[in-house]
Amino acid sequence: MSNVAVAITRLPHSAGLSLPDYHSVGASGLDLLAAVNTPLELASGAWLCVPTGIAIALPTGFEAQVRPRSGLAASRGVTVLNSPGTIDADYRGEVQVLLVNLGDVPFTIERGERVAQPGTFNANPLSSAGGSTALELVATTPVNAKADAAGLKLRNGIN
Repeated sequence: MSNVAVAITRLPHSAGLSLPDYHSVGASGLDLLAAVNTPLELASGAWLCVPTGIAIALPTGFEAQVRPRSGLAASRGVTVLNSPGTIDADYRGEVQVLLVNLGDVPFTIERGERVAQPGTFNANPLSSAGGSTALELVATTPVNAKADAAGLKLRNGIN
């Protein structure tokens, strides 16, 4: 199994929230949580960036992809607008999820709500040949609000 280390920083407004994690044993990917201090209302037909309270540092040659949660899309019509959202290897800002409400009614985003999946970081090594191998992020160390970064590992998702 091939591993690639990815640093993650917990931003102050994510205090008390879990790091990206698997919601269940059979989940194919990690969940990103909304790091909002007050509920956000996403009107029908509207879109907005939802903060996650984390920043990552991918190694050169990798990208991370933010993908929709299928349950949220199926039940509420809420999805990731630029799916999959790309996080470049040189981006060091907060990971945000660009959600759009394609449903008929407003959708309220609460603190800690799972807003994107799967793996929500599925990283792919980039090559000039255009080939890629699917990888997924695995948390290996808890992070506290004062930590600069904690180790996360990307592991080959094809076993």
